[in-house]
Amino acid sequence: MRIRIPEHLAIIMDGNGRWAERRHLPRIAGHHRGVEAVREVVSECRTLGVRYLTLYAFSSENWGRPEDEVNALMGLLIRYLASELDDLCARSIRFRVIGEIERLPAEVVRVLRETMERTAGNTSMVLTLALSYGSRNELIRAMRSLAREVAAGRLAPEEIDEARVAGALDTAGMPDPDLLIRTSGEMRISNFLLWQLAYAELYYTEELWPDFSRQKLHEALAVFARRQRRFGLTSAQIAEGDGPFEENSH
Repeated sequence: MRIRIPEHLAIIMDGNGRWAERRHLPRIAGHHRGVEAVREVVSECRTLGVRYLTLYAFSSENWGRPEDEVNALMGLLIRYLASELDDLCARSIRFRVIGEIERLPAEVVRVLRETMERTAGNTSMVLTLALSYGSRNELIRAMRSLAREVAAGRLAPEEIDEARVAGALDTAGMPDPDLLIRTSGEMRISNFLLWQLAYAELYYTEELWPDFSRQKLHEALAVFARRQRRFGLTSAQIAEGDGPFEENSH
């Protein structure tokens, strides 16, 4: 019997630097090992039938890291995309990006756009990287967009509802995450998908991201499958079958 699989899985990939420091290695070594974990998790999610996988790769706050580390991360991102493009196409995985990508180096933006264009027609899974991303910034940009529509007379204030807000976010067109996984033992969401995570199940693990394996992914999904999602409903309402608490099962 196969376990219930989330339609949309979001992951905060935390612990690359600590993984390297514990081994007396440069921090970038942890990021290199973290890329291997990304490959493994992307492959397994595609196999399991996860339709949307969103990875928190580089936050708005990460711009405050040392310049040499940021530059190394940008180079690693370019190499990762170049090496994975053929595989993404072979597996019919569509690639997306959320965040302020205009803040990224021009070469990174070029490669991101090329990867998105090459995979635009793929249908088996959507892989989204959150790059230069902060959820508060995303919400501000969405509110400004809606405000411009109101100022132009194309939208009445009373027409702004949850659907309008969701449609103005970077994640427009994607379902909200069903499950958020955060590695490294930190128990916070760190300005990630604040609107979209309203009813997501949260799973925290002590495992550092470079050590997060297929087995650890399966452990998280098994915990998710045992949970009864309430969506703000009472036990009586759930017992009566009210509300969308059944996710896709593959």
